[in-house]
Amino acid sequence: MAKGKTYVVMHRRRREDKTDYRKRFLLLKSGKDRMVSRKSANNITCQIMRYNPKGDKVIVSADSRKLKDFGWNGHCGNIPAAYLTGLLCGTKARKAGLKEAVFDIGIYTSVKGSRLYAALKGAIDGGLNISHSDVVLPNADRLSGKHTKNPEKSEKEFSAAKEKILKI
Repeated sequence: MAKGKTYVVMHRRRREDKTDYRKRFLLLKSGKDRMVSRKSANNITCQIMRYNPKGDKVIVSADSRKLKDFGWNGHCGNIPAAYLTGLLCGTKARKAGLKEAVFDIGIYTSVKGSRLYAALKGAIDGGLNISHSDVVLPNADRLSGKHTKNPEKSEKEFSAAKEKILKI
């Protein structure tokens, strides 16, 4: 344990590796709402957040477990499910009157073509204006599920779910 007059204890969420305050501050300086995308092994969540000094407010939220309501029977933690979740979030955001946001991946490492960027692509296709580079987005074959064991079934479910989400 460090001792002395100059030792400063970091914020609790920084010590727990939950928040990178420098990155968060840069995102908040833009003044725009944030599209926050978080992943786990079996799920992905997309939220549109608005800064408030007393605590961030969730404007719109979408979770991959809700995709079952739209006919998606596949796994909820893969790239097609992430795209559909982002599409659902983007569609809900447009209905709520939101037009643009900045993308927030939090403490995750940026990996080209990952589930986080699939969710970003879905939100963009849902109608949100989010600045990005096309290099990081997954290709259309991976988004639709052509890379899976049973591509015909995956593509059929993907297309049906996508159509239902866009009709909201």
